[in-house]
Amino acid sequence: MSAAALRDGLWEAVVNGDEHAAAGLVHEALRTGWDEEGLLIDVVAAVQAKVGTEWAADRITVAQEHAATAINERVITTLVDRPDTAGQPRPVRGRVTVSCVDGEWHAFPARLVAEVLRLRGRQVDYLGAQTPTPHLIAHLHRTNPDAVLLSVSLPTHLPTAHAAITACQAVGVPVLAGGRAFGADGRLAYALGADRWAPDARGAAAVLDAGLPRPAVTAARQVVDDLPHLADQEYTMAVQSRGRLVKQTLADLENRFPALRSYSPAQRERTAEDLAHIVDFLATALYVDDAEVFTDFLSWTAGILRARGVPPHSLVAGLDILAGQLPDFPRSLRLLHQGIAVLGGRPASPVPGPETPV
Repeated sequence: MSAAALRDGLWEAVVNGDEHAAAGLVHEALRTGWDEEGLLIDVVAAVQAKVGTEWAADRITVAQEHAATAINERVITTLVDRPDTAGQPRPVRGRVTVSCVDGEWHAFPARLVAEVLRLRGRQVDYLGAQTPTPHLIAHLHRTNPDAVLLSVSLPTHLPTAHAAITACQAVGVPVLAGGRAFGADGRLAYALGADRWAPDARGAAAVLDAGLPRPAVTAARQVVDDLPHLADQEYTMAVQSRGRLVKQTLADLENRFPALRSYSPAQRERTAEDLAHIVDFLATALYVDDAEVFTDFLSWTAGILRARGVPPHSLVAGLDILAGQLPDFPRSLRLLHQGIAVLGGRPASPVPGPETPV
């Protein structure tokens, strides 16, 4: 069966919640010549990516997205822990740790990498989602792996990733970074000091096969050693002022657009959450000094809003109000103005209805 046919079949199974059909499909593919790695990367990973895309386009529900992800997780387990392979010796080609950084709960990509590396003969300590950095370092002290693979999907976790990267290197363990948050070209991984970056599981295996030299054991670098622009304190200001910025922006939106005053408590909470995400991504863009982190988020959010029938120009109004609160912060203003431009300019008469959160 072709990869496209397998992906179509697995998609139908997971979106309909049919775990039995999903597992049966991939095991039949094994019997007809597919190997585990090909199924994991070219079929299961591709279907999981479609799950995220279809949720963002509002074509499947949150419940369907959760159920599909859970089925894909179990399909992975049935592929790599089959009774017919139990007890079979595998070559061991060194030990690595695979983990998500603290706060990162998108563990699916890291799980795929861990299983592919196991199939390639490596001993893998898979730590899963949201591993606090002190516990990660304690694990590295105990196991002394050849490398640690850090996975980050959400850009707002990049400051945490930076701390984890420097802490791992300080104890002499090289860091291989991966995940969407580091950018399609890995530029943010290198900006944060990672030793290497890989775009996917096969890339990670290739990097490990080529070898990663161990860094010298030193005191952890200071943040400004890697990111000297942080000396301006704009990132710190954005983080410390998050609550105030969100509260004031929401109040100003209500003054500018009185229709917002008729929002239900749930709609107000959702609007405040949306504004908080904007501030969080603004802060992250300030941290890494990369406008695309902010503008890509805004473009993605605008697409989500369109799919849900919410006018994206409501985002422009929020950015405009935020800019008015930050007159003395040039990098923040530059990012906000770039965001407004990406979304199509300044609002003309952006009056969202009472049924649609900003």
